[in-house]
Amino acid sequence: MNLLQILQADYQRFPVDQTYSLYAPDVYFKDPMTEFRGIERYRQMIGFIQRWFQHCQMELHQIQQTGNQIRTEWTLRWTTPLPWQPRIAIAGWSELTLNEVGLIASHIDYWHCSKWDVIRQHFPFGKLGGVS
Repeated sequence: MNLLQILQADYQRFPVDQTYSLYAPDVYFKDPMTEFRGIERYRQMIGFIQRWFQHCQMELHQIQQTGNQIRTEWTLRWTTPLPWQPRIAIAGWSELTLNEVGLIASHIDYWHCSKWDVIRQHFPFGKLGGVS
């Protein structure tokens, strides 16, 4: 399997059983809510999603590689464990950069909505800015 095939498989089963060996030990991660460096922190973040996000699904719309850059387009959906169980959706894209040995050295996520739009999806009075 090549790198893109492995990433596609990871997206299909996200957040379970991810292929952490694709990432550099000092991988840099950033999204609209957090920023850190290191594979152990990356594992912890995915573990948090696996524990707290119910019925989590990552739909991969597109994946392409140009040189040492990989870009993915996706929609992440989950149910938040609140009494009213809101179904949340974030559409976005990731930009992954490979280092000289072919490991993912940088993983930056961008969202097609603001973090406030995601927070608003959690409340019954509106699903502003989200994806249905």
